[in-house]
Amino acid sequence: MNTDPIADYLTRVRNAIKANHRIVEIPASNLKKEITKVLFDKGYIANYKFEDTTTQGVIKIALKYNAITKISAIRTLTRISKPGLRQYAGVENMPRVLNGLGIAILSTSKGVMTDKEAAKLNIGGEVLCHVY
Repeated sequence: MNTDPIADYLTRVRNAIKANHRIVEIPASNLKKEITKVLFDKGYIANYKFEDTTTQGVIKIALKYNAITKISAIRTLTRISKPGLRQYAGVENMPRVLNGLGIAILSTSKGVMTDKEAAKLNIGGEVLCHVY
């Protein structure tokens, strides 16, 4: 049993990148699916597929690498809000990741989105992770 499924998700992706895997399989949940969609929309992963063959389902993520240098599009994945210490950000104190080059993924009342999208909608939320 995992106490923090989001940290497990991020760790599986980090480990797959370090091992230069092309595809990583992760047990599915609705929050993990939304995080995967945000990573795909922002160009950090090449593709994804949701498979509901089992009761829980599986997310298959195709990782993105530079064709010449073989460096991953994701340099760093950092979990911010943990079960023991939740981190929330309002519109006025939205986190800036790598001075605007990275993204912060937030869970808001309007769904899972990046920090820039949340600032446009003028809403805050729980800061799940930083990606760059």
